[in-house]
Amino acid sequence: MESGLDEAELVERAKAGDLDAFERLVVLHQRAALQVAYVIAGSEAEDATQEAFVKAFRALGRFRSGSPFRPWLLRIVANEARNQRRGATRRAGLALRVAERPAGVERSSEDAALGAISRAELVRAVSGLPERDRLTLAYRYFVGLSEAEMATAMACRPGTVKSRLARALGRLRQELPDQSAARSSEANHG
Repeated sequence: MESGLDEAELVERAKAGDLDAFERLVVLHQRAALQVAYVIAGSEAEDATQEAFVKAFRALGRFRSGSPFRPWLLRIVANEARNQRRGATRRAGLALRVAERPAGVERSSEDAALGAISRAELVRAVSGLPERDRLTLAYRYFVGLSEAEMATAMACRPGTVKSRLARALGRLRQELPDQSAARSSEANHG
């Protein structure tokens, strides 16, 4: 198969039954899919991601040519991750575990920017958010979707994405410990 194919060409070939083309699409989007699934389903993320790719392959005939593929795929991943989470017998595995990334997921620039916040504090704060807020933050900051891609994945308007993102960030700030108090406490005891 040609190595210089763009995503749209790969999608069209996959829709025509080309398994190699679909495999290349999987490789292109596997990391983002795993991150989205991890935010929703925690330890069930790998199973959810694999099942989502199977479902996406079966649903390719319904994919509208010319539409962005990534948001369509990540929507399937998010739905499957929700299904996996609902079916899980243990509730303890549902929390987002930023500190315990799945194999192959490297540290992001967002993690580096949050250096003043401990991983445990961040995990606790994000875990305390409603699922929609966790998913909104994951699409934007963990996966790096644009607002337009987020609107497609979330089946809403771009303006709605902006407001959901602002509310999710506001709720996250409320969940995080007050960093100025922590810094002044460290200065007094240091």
